[in-house]
Amino acid sequence: MKQVRQGKISYLQPAWAREDQVVAGFTTRNGGVSRAPFNSLNLGFNTDDARHNVEANRSTLARSFEVQPHLLLNARQVHGTDLLVIDEPNPDLSHFLQVECDGILTNQPGILIGVLVADCYPVLLHDPFCGAAAVVHVGWRGAAAQILPKAVRSLSTLLGSRPENLRAAIGPGIGAHKYEVDRPVRDAFRAAGMEWEAIAVETGLGKWQLDLRTCCRLQLRQAGLDAAHIEEADECTCCHRELFFSHRRDQGQTGRQMGFIMLPA
Repeated sequence: MKQVRQGKISYLQPAWAREDQVVAGFTTRNGGVSRAPFNSLNLGFNTDDARHNVEANRSTLARSFEVQPHLLLNARQVHGTDLLVIDEPNPDLSHFLQVECDGILTNQPGILIGVLVADCYPVLLHDPFCGAAAVVHVGWRGAAAQILPKAVRSLSTLLGSRPENLRAAIGPGIGAHKYEVDRPVRDAFRAAGMEWEAIAVETGLGKWQLDLRTCCRLQLRQAGLDAAHIEEADECTCCHRELFFSHRRDQGQTGRQMGFIMLPA
């Protein structure tokens, strides 16, 4: 995944975004106006950063891609599996900012949809044949509840996509070496029928290192995506302070980066 610059921001761009001529990627923390500890491109309203800073940062992101700020949309994420579907023109997206969901699906061009993260994984999906896209927020709860397979199914049943046509990008998130979890997390994955040993390594009594990146990849493969169509960012948000916000590293006092995608007009 290549780091590129667009306007005032830098972001990680999947190779298929260039090939499909679609706006898609993952922001870094650089290019905004927020001050420490939210410096500088904090895009999350659910932080202690001043609202006018976040609004300015979101405007910077939108205008970098020649989009009006009111067409930048992310819903209220709650670590669940609900998905927001936008399948018809809507001139006012502001009311969707309060919708509680962890993924957005659309076939409408010109809307910059995104999910906010600071250790969880943002995942982008795009079907260039039917013109559908999705962005999904994946933490351990969403992963255990199979939110990615649900998103793939919903793209198929609601927007006419085919899993074998989908391109996916798994953005930067916390690496397994920095993400220790306990028995309730293990039990949630096992209750969902997932092979725990394929995504976690035991580090002590009742403790495991959970590899959410591998979990995302396995779930996408199981949902029918071609391995060659899945691209992954290598960076760990916890390790790369200069590039990413990290909730765990910064003990909650941090900003949010965004995974985003927009269908071409």
